[in-house]
Amino acid sequence: MPTLFTYEMTVLEHHLDTFGHVNNATYLQIYEEARWDFVTKNGFGYERVRREKIGPVIVEAHVYFRRELKNRDKIVIKSESTGMKNTFLMGMKQWIEKEDGEVASRLEIVVGLFDMEKRTLIKPTTAWLNAIGDIPNS
Repeated sequence: MPTLFTYEMTVLEHHLDTFGHVNNATYLQIYEEARWDFVTKNGFGYERVRREKIGPVIVEAHVYFRRELKNRDKIVIKSESTGMKNTFLMGMKQWIEKEDGEVASRLEIVVGLFDMEKRTLIKPTTAWLNAIGDIPNS
């Protein structure tokens, strides 16, 4: 069973567009911030990526917008792995809940582990699978 990660934040003024709600592109930044939070806490943060020259890349993303997020809304981003899609790629889903539990947005992504020196996708390492809460059965 995959691990469910949660990340709490408050929508701030710099997240807003001229309509007074979160800009569509900003949702991707918010989702990425939540992902970096849990992978860093699980030992696969930016410093490790830079040192080992291996890190996550998004190869596909589908965003669904359901409700507005406005200034100073308190939100929770929930994230979990949906498992391997093939030898190199895995799925992940994320969603943003408002204070009342209503889902404002959903994101479905396909992620690969990228070797920065060889410039290619590699098979997920045990450390990476642990970092995203998708611990393989032994």
